[in-house]
Amino acid sequence: MSTSRSVSLTRRGVLAAGGAVGIGALLAACGGGKDSGSKGDVKGGAWSFTDDRKKKVSLDHTPQRIVAFTGTAAALYDFGIDKQVVGVFGPTKLKNGKPDPQAGDIDVDRVTIIGNAYNQFAVEKYAALNPDLLITNMYEPGALWFVPEQSKDKITKLAEQVAITSARVPLVKIIERYAELAQSLGADLKAKKVTDAKARFEKAAAELRKAAKSNPVRVLACSGSADLFYASNPGINSDIMYYKSLGVDIIVPDNLDKGGYFENLSWENADKYPADVLMLDNRTSALQPKDLAAKPAWNKLPAVKAGQVTGWSSEPRFSYAGAAPLIEELTKAIQNAKKVA
Repeated sequence: MSTSRSVSLTRRGVLAAGGAVGIGALLAACGGGKDSGSKGDVKGGAWSFTDDRKKKVSLDHTPQRIVAFTGTAAALYDFGIDKQVVGVFGPTKLKNGKPDPQAGDIDVDRVTIIGNAYNQFAVEKYAALNPDLLITNMYEPGALWFVPEQSKDKITKLAEQVAITSARVPLVKIIERYAELAQSLGADLKAKKVTDAKARFEKAAAELRKAAKSNPVRVLACSGSADLFYASNPGINSDIMYYKSLGVDIIVPDNLDKGGYFENLSWENADKYPADVLMLDNRTSALQPKDLAAKPAWNKLPAVKAGQVTGWSSEPRFSYAGAAPLIEELTKAIQNAKKVA
């Protein structure tokens, strides 16, 4: 991550645990240049890719032993990159042994799990895989998501790294960058699996735009913890930024934390932003409706009373296949919602 371990943990805590303050300044919007992809022979020729740190990573062969953040591996899998990924780090398996939602469709029993949570990155296990490339997301300039600060220097010496920006730009732009990266690694973006997923994504986006126009309800993306209720900012979060661009009336908090991701509200002030629909962080590490039912402040929210709460994957999978179902779920929630706030 960044040069400050505490900053890294703060960002992770807000997204993954719903229980910390926001991070500091984040990366400015950035995209790939014309040289971002590989022009080499994917069967063994030279390979290069310019990532969102504006760093050109070059190898004398197309990477065949990739270790990636779990969500990153899942996105690449959706574009057709499978066997090249030999290891993952990040939320991969739940306590019951089933795949974590962030793992998408990857075979979690095939890949080596370097660490299942933050700060569990096993350097020796990583080195034993003889990796030639590490790929992960990036929420801050130069930061490698879920790479612990205390072992970062050891990790980055073992293989080249590619980081793809994951904030301050709309969801669709990040997906396009992952498509470019996957293509450089040998994926066929014209494969039926990929084109079908893209068509579904585009249809879902059109349907969301239509729903938002015909039923302009107010939507708040939020996350709950034991002590705080987080109101999320569509100015930074890539998915809700994209939904807002499609016409969804996403509420913009006016007193954001230092990082700009959330406004941290006490439960006594959870009703500050009246909303018709709540998009609630649905990951296992955040409090869910059954957990929040004991909180009177939660039960008093108009959207909760009306049963107009839908799940929100606050750290989406950056692929057409990963994002389309999320858009469809939001569309359904908006179509069925009534104005209650």
